[in-house]
Amino acid sequence: MRIVFMGTPDFAVLSLDAIVQAGHDVAAVVTVPDRPTGRGQKITTSPVKNYAIEHNLPLLQPEKLRDPQFLADLQALQADLFVVVAFSMLPQMVWAMPPLGTFNLHASLLPDYRGAAPINWAVINGETETGITTFLLNHEIDKGKILLQERTPISEEDNAESLHDRLAEMGAALVVKTIQGLADNTLQPYEQPAIKESKAAPKIFKEDCAIQWDKPGEEIVRFVRGLCPYPAATMRLRDAKGEIQNFKVYDVRYEECTATTPYLSVICEQKKRIKITLHDGIIEILSLQINGKRKNSAEEFLRGHDITNWEIA
Repeated sequence: MRIVFMGTPDFAVLSLDAIVQAGHDVAAVVTVPDRPTGRGQKITTSPVKNYAIEHNLPLLQPEKLRDPQFLADLQALQADLFVVVAFSMLPQMVWAMPPLGTFNLHASLLPDYRGAAPINWAVINGETETGITTFLLNHEIDKGKILLQERTPISEEDNAESLHDRLAEMGAALVVKTIQGLADNTLQPYEQPAIKESKAAPKIFKEDCAIQWDKPGEEIVRFVRGLCPYPAATMRLRDAKGEIQNFKVYDVRYEECTATTPYLSVICEQKKRIKITLHDGIIEILSLQINGKRKNSAEEFLRGHDITNWEIA
């Protein structure tokens, strides 16, 4: 198979590598242009670009997917199939170009969790199972005909990172299996099941990451797990001087109990543990990162900070 691969982050790299290892002819790799990022605005290249360079694969980085020169370059490649993993929404003039069409790998069991953050939302919502889907692109986002699906359980120990890594490995194998099925003409694409209300997976913005302390403790735990390590749940504490300190929170534990201190008290226990009282129990902060510093365990953080008289802001 002669393939054009389109992708950007680490999640996509495993699929690209699986295609290469399977011996397919990667006619080109399409990824985002290099961008300045961070405080220093250092030019950053995508993980997919880095892989393409390391393996001497032809590379395209269009600023616009409708650019006439980019479209001409794609057409000249004469690919049989386009494969998309974690990339931009494609216009029809792109996805309809190859004879076998274009398929996408999505990290959920479609039709549930259409959208940009399916892994995060599956954990946040307390799902016990998720999976991966390959499907043919069409005019609507994540609504094309399904080619293949595979399932995996979500354990209480899983967070967004562990689930991401497992689905990336599963996805790489499913991508190769899908390519083979299309090449052999053994796959029968089928419409996504019609359901009244599918679960959504919208993009998560910075303002969505703040912990809502009025929620039940178990929901707070899932929220933190679902955002760990990126973009990370956040909390704001007011220190003894009245100044606001911003934190990222990576790991918490919930204990259902009747608290002996007022709601939303910030407790330092034996200079080793940070606890916050809820309506239905106590949340213990296990690992956190104060703004501008490195990630710490609660005990490490407390060695350098006296949180006496701190409070939820």
